Amino acid sequence: MIAALFTYILLGLALSLTPGAMTVQMVKQALRNGFLSGWFVGLGGMTIDLTLITLIYFGFSHFLTHPIVETVMWLVGFVFLLILGIDSLKESGKPVDFSGTAPKRSLLKAFSSGFFMAISPANIVFWVGIFGPLLVSSLNNVNGVHFSVVAAGILVGILIHDIGLMSIIHYTRRFVNQMILKWVSIIAAILLFGFSIYFGYEFITQLLSYL
Repeated sequence: MIAALFTYILLGLALSLTPGAMTVQMVKQALRNGFLSGWFVGLGGMTIDLTLITLIYFGFSHFLTHPIVETVMWLVGFVFLLILGIDSLKESGKPVDFSGTAPKRSLLKAFSSGFFMAISPANIVFWVGIFGPLLVSSLNNVNGVHFSVVAAGILVGILIHDIGLMSIIHYTRRFVNQMILKWVSIIAAILLFGFSIYFGYEFITQLLSYL
């Protein structure tokens, strides 16, 4: 059991290393507002991950992959990533106070940004298409114990990645000057706009398929 847990922790850690919109937002928030702000973005995303695992457990895979659900999720992702990109551009002009006395960005707002970023067909397909069969097949074990090991291992792996990445960013941000932070926010905005355009394209494609 311990060996299986360790294996899935490594799997979750390896898969979370793939860069994406979530990682961009986490790094930007950690640089500008510190460890907790960046970590709460990741926690928001993990909340959706845990929700999807729970839904898979109770057999909602077909609902999650329904075309109408996917279309709505592409639209939500497009709008929210666009808002985050605009917000990142606005932040690029704001100086960062490293003294620790400046008011921090709301942790609830950071959490919600990760939460809504994770509500996307890409994330749903990731869990249902790749991990769904693995998690569902494990239910053949008594009381679904192995299912819990798989799910817990993957989530712990993601959590280790998030904490490790945010710790590195937090302890190196003191060596970053205002100009670098400005360009980090600008580059983050460009990347978020790129992801937003992709989500918008997928939304339009799905919408046209109904006509």
